[in-house]
Amino acid sequence: MSSQYSSRRRLLKALGVGSVAATLPNWFVEETLDAQQTPEPKSANDKPSVALIGCGGRGQSDAREASPFCNIVAVCDVDDRHAQAAAQAFNAKPYKDFRKVLERDDIHAIITGTPDHWHTLVNLAALKAGKDIYSEKPLTLTIDEGKRLVEAVKKSGRILQVGSQQRSDGHFRLACEVVRNGRIGKLREVTVILPQGARGGPFRSRPVPEGLDWDMWLGQTPKLDYVEQRCHATFRYWWEYSGSTLTDWGAHHNDIALWGMGMDHSGPISVCGKPAVEMVPGGYTAYSEFHVEYTYANGVQHHCISTMDDTGFGAVVRRGPGTLHNGVRFDGSEGWVWVTRGELRASKPDILEDPFDSKAERLYVSNDHKANFFDCIRSRKEPIAPAEAGHRSISVCHLGVISMRIGRPLWWNPDREHFVNDPDANRWLSRPQRSPWTYDAI
Repeated sequence: MSSQYSSRRRLLKALGVGSVAATLPNWFVEETLDAQQTPEPKSANDKPSVALIGCGGRGQSDAREASPFCNIVAVCDVDDRHAQAAAQAFNAKPYKDFRKVLERDDIHAIITGTPDHWHTLVNLAALKAGKDIYSEKPLTLTIDEGKRLVEAVKKSGRILQVGSQQRSDGHFRLACEVVRNGRIGKLREVTVILPQGARGGPFRSRPVPEGLDWDMWLGQTPKLDYVEQRCHATFRYWWEYSGSTLTDWGAHHNDIALWGMGMDHSGPISVCGKPAVEMVPGGYTAYSEFHVEYTYANGVQHHCISTMDDTGFGAVVRRGPGTLHNGVRFDGSEGWVWVTRGELRASKPDILEDPFDSKAERLYVSNDHKANFFDCIRSRKEPIAPAEAGHRSISVCHLGVISMRIGRPLWWNPDREHFVNDPDANRWLSRPQRSPWTYDAI
């Protein structure tokens, strides 16, 4: 199979061309297919050497998607089972300590697939070691981490691509272009609908499984006994390591909300988050159901919802078609557009069907998120999901988490990135780091 043919196949699959008549207009498909695609490397010697750090399901999936463009030469995980499975899958050398991986001069880039609470320290260490980075979302555990990481990327000159792959999906790009070019009139509201998180427990401590370095898995977070549900696939339902679906799916869909609003370098001016359910004592701690309201300086209201309720938020999600599952809806003075994976709808056919003229604002075109990363490694241009955008989109999610945990509305200064006249809230912008896993250690 030729590289050109396989690249086209990947693009058609990414665009969902099997159902394109119902989801994307023909003019946009043809325009996208004509866009320059990143050629696959001519040989193994033409590929950069890459290490996978964090070899769970998502990390290994990232490595498989990256494999056409690179050689996976090292894998690293604090769980021997994950490391050995990845080593066999990619014919790579296994490691347990990511610092040993970063000492290798022959490794050009890393894929960070760890749990959320490890992303920043691994990424900062990789930048210091001169590596380019493909980092899973959410980019950070705290807003302070994001500020430090953005600055480190600028100083290092390295490439960092955030795994916000919806930016490389034509459905989301077209939806954002429609909004930014005024086809739905003046933007008034954005509604982000997320899946509900897990609600379970109580859970009990167990012996640490053989081959798992539990202390290192915990990293900067508090020292706690091993609980099976804290680790691996369900880590994201604990405040210590993540923020449930608000920082998981929320990192995806709130990223699109900001992209559509043109807010990649800014954010809201107020936030009010409320949990919609009490969590089980002794169980998962991150709220599984919630609703969050944001206000922006231009008056746009942004709702982030995981449940239907009687607070007025339910009416928002019931207004139009396609709104009972997760996705993003933009409402303007002259119409609306709804987008989720594989689906794009609008209130009027011409919103999507009419091609843009030459003066329209067009967004960065990427048809393959991993291909874009490796193209940027070669060209040194900024990727479609750079550190600043990833930081700003997860900051929106962190603001919602902080408001819920404090239990009151908050005012935010998006330029200075702190809460306005609120020292108590500003303490939540960072978290205590357990020694030795502090910024100074890397």
